[in-house]
Amino acid sequence: MITRLPYAIAVATLVGSVVLDTDIASSQTFQRRPSQAGNSGGSASTRARDPGVREPDGPADAGAPIAGLSDVELKMFDAGKDDFAEREEIEDGLGPTMNLDGCAGCHAYPAVGGSSPPVNPQVALASAFGNALPSFVTADGPVREARFVRNADGTPDGGVHALFTIAGSPDAAGCVLAQPDFERELGNRNVIFRIPTPVFGAGLIEQIPDAAILANRASGAADKRRFGIRGRANFAISGRTVSGQSNNNGNDGTIARFGWKAQNKSLLLFSGEAYNVEMGITSELFQTERDETPACQFRSVPNSVTDLTAATVIEGISSIEKFSLFQRFLAPPVQSPDKPGGSQSIERGRTLFSSIGCALCHTPAMQTGNSAVEALRNRPVNLFSDLLTHDMGPGLADGVTQGQAGPQEFRTAPLWGLGKRVFFLHDGRTSDLVEAIQQHRSGSARGGDASEANQIVDNYGALRESQKQDVLNFLRSL
Repeated sequence: MITRLPYAIAVATLVGSVVLDTDIASSQTFQRRPSQAGNSGGSASTRARDPGVREPDGPADAGAPIAGLSDVELKMFDAGKDDFAEREEIEDGLGPTMNLDGCAGCHAYPAVGGSSPPVNPQVALASAFGNALPSFVTADGPVREARFVRNADGTPDGGVHALFTIAGSPDAAGCVLAQPDFERELGNRNVIFRIPTPVFGAGLIEQIPDAAILANRASGAADKRRFGIRGRANFAISGRTVSGQSNNNGNDGTIARFGWKAQNKSLLLFSGEAYNVEMGITSELFQTERDETPACQFRSVPNSVTDLTAATVIEGISSIEKFSLFQRFLAPPVQSPDKPGGSQSIERGRTLFSSIGCALCHTPAMQTGNSAVEALRNRPVNLFSDLLTHDMGPGLADGVTQGQAGPQEFRTAPLWGLGKRVFFLHDGRTSDLVEAIQQHRSGSARGGDASEANQIVDNYGALRESQKQDVLNFLRSL
């Protein structure tokens, strides 16, 4: 259900085509862990600021199994978590190219299953494997993967080019394999970045029916048109399949929902692709190596498959199945009722978040369907996302197309857990929530490249500074 927006309409009428003042953007102090005291309002002359990561030395407020799992499901969760946290070795199939050596290195903060930690583990991996460290990977920056926008002949690329190789390891004798020339491609403006998406509550997201996503898209249509918000599910009309619709996951015509461009349909696909792309480990889902240089193959069969000779089911299922079960049974993050800024500020911020139009894309809640897992069946999903892709304008464009999601389109990022997130946006370009909001605004209707968020960001910019602070406190409470 979408709330009508009388306040947002009044703001839009008042400010017209107002754009955020540039001095607001330039005045931000970018700190990884600013004071956690927050600001519950203050005078109108006090500029709103990002309160920072909520209680960075306090509880994680995430990482536990979802309530209501059976004993067997809890054992599967634990086994999946152990495998998810394990660091892979060359003898396990790591490489020949990779971005990191374990799932939990990328999905580390504030608990296993999260996003980039404050200290980037890719720096240590590069040193251990005798690799050069690309200039865009830093100790205090986010875990990143790199994609090339174009191939050398100018045709679209969009694929992941792994940062590191096993060639410098003493366990990879005889392997000669160069890293990509990232500095040259950076000079050609041909490199874009992605950071890990948190997987807390992913099983709930997986169980939202397609019909619920489409119904939510259709709701509040008048308000969405007024603010230039469209959004679409990531599947493509092909006209040549039985269903008449295809997506990037097998032409079944259903809605994909995981990843920055909602390019993956399921947690199993998400897990199998990440295992191969990020670590170079093959499975029953992706059976061939990304790099087949003969001298760099130290395990010549698919690396992680179902073991039909295992004594127990848990021992027998493959790693990607265990990863999927861990994510599927992982509880959503816990929202704070009073941090930062106090409960009254958070509640004011929640109201403003909806009234200025943020909730038109960041849908506060949806509902799961009739899942085979009782703990996931007919449950609320307080994700703050519509799971659709939206045109975010040239400022966030990455030039890459995945499925139906084009170069300027991205999935509405779920906001639950935002209070414990260190890096923002698909490429981790900022740790400042104010800048992340401002970055949603780019392009123009006149130029035909306007971000769908432009008018909403203008509404935010027209708020008093104390009201902006309430919105920021609300977001950091999630």
